[in-house]
Amino acid sequence: MSAHIIEEANRCLQCKNPQCRKGCPISTNIPEMIRLIKEDDIMVAANMLFANNPLSVVCSLVCDHEKQCEGHCVRGIKGAPVHISAIENYISDACFERIKLEKKPDNGKKIGVIGSGPAGITIALILAQKGYKITVFETRDKIGGIMRYGIPEFRLPKKILDRYYDKMRELGIMFRPNFSVGGSTSIQDMFDDGYKAVFIGTGAWKPKHLRIPGETFGNVHYAINYLNNPDVYDLGDKVAIIGAGNSAMDVARTAIRHGSKEVTIYLRRDKAAASQDEIEYTLLDGAKFEYKKAPIEIKDEGLIMCDTEIDEQGKVTVLKDTARLVEADTIIISVSQIPQDKLVNRDKDLTLTEKGNLQTDDRGETTMKGVFASGDVVTGANTVVHAVRYSKQIADDMDKYVMSLED
Repeated sequence: MSAHIIEEANRCLQCKNPQCRKGCPISTNIPEMIRLIKEDDIMVAANMLFANNPLSVVCSLVCDHEKQCEGHCVRGIKGAPVHISAIENYISDACFERIKLEKKPDNGKKIGVIGSGPAGITIALILAQKGYKITVFETRDKIGGIMRYGIPEFRLPKKILDRYYDKMRELGIMFRPNFSVGGSTSIQDMFDDGYKAVFIGTGAWKPKHLRIPGETFGNVHYAINYLNNPDVYDLGDKVAIIGAGNSAMDVARTAIRHGSKEVTIYLRRDKAAASQDEIEYTLLDGAKFEYKKAPIEIKDEGLIMCDTEIDEQGKVTVLKDTARLVEADTIIISVSQIPQDKLVNRDKDLTLTEKGNLQTDDRGETTMKGVFASGDVVTGANTVVHAVRYSKQIADDMDKYVMSLED
């Protein structure tokens, strides 16, 4: 493995104007990372990566590299790009336990973090290093959010998230698992107990509906629910998946691994929104794709499916005169998610946007004073790296806010 990594590192041209870095949403200094590993300074490289992106080891596995860093590598113009993700993963994974995080002296100020997904972990790590007493409130029994309960094990091993838990404990971060803020406890209760600020990173767990007849039937499931714990589902042999993103690919590959024999993904358009790598893996695993198809009704026996037509402006028209039954034992709907509204219902000072996301200003502060948010709860379903990118800035803004308060 290390020989392969060095071979890939040697292919890097060390461009003066590195397009790979421009393609990275979090501006990872890729040429410097590669230079350091070639000079046997792997720990320096690992510390640099973690400082820039606390979830570097995760992003090296789940980012859409072909559209980001590797998709911008100049080597890819006439051949294969440098396998940047493999290099980053090797460094981040091999050095994770050896990274020593510097922590400023405790400042005695408490900050609550609601949710332990990508945004929550990022905020907690950064602010703990700044000397804050951090408590993470998590509805489930383990940390990770969408990374643990929405990305399959074969794409992101759960043991990586367990290692993050240990790293966070080293910083003195406290955890309240199996506890939902917004039920018996409100955000105002946290302020009453002395928290100086609260961060919301609860993600987007509410599945979007197709709004077609039959969606409540027993043969229908939503991707976010299925991926949470696929072992409890009996899908049968023939599975129809409605969706076009990476989540739909995850569902297909998981269903096949759990014994389903005929797995078909139906898409309204003539191409998938998922990354090309994930599409190729899905095909390799044995799933099929049916393009320009749209369901209009769900039956006990399967789906009433129609062909679609796409005009020059990209508008999709469903051709209802082509309606026919497509048999399936199970239908799984994978058309994205939006945030839950439990917190908003409990703390009335919080406001949602028209799309159902938590409303924030350019500093990440919500309409409730001292409450900040980022990640999917603000943007809707998005990528891990984008959650980290925005959360890094919001961590600094929260620090400035708390330090500006008079005790």
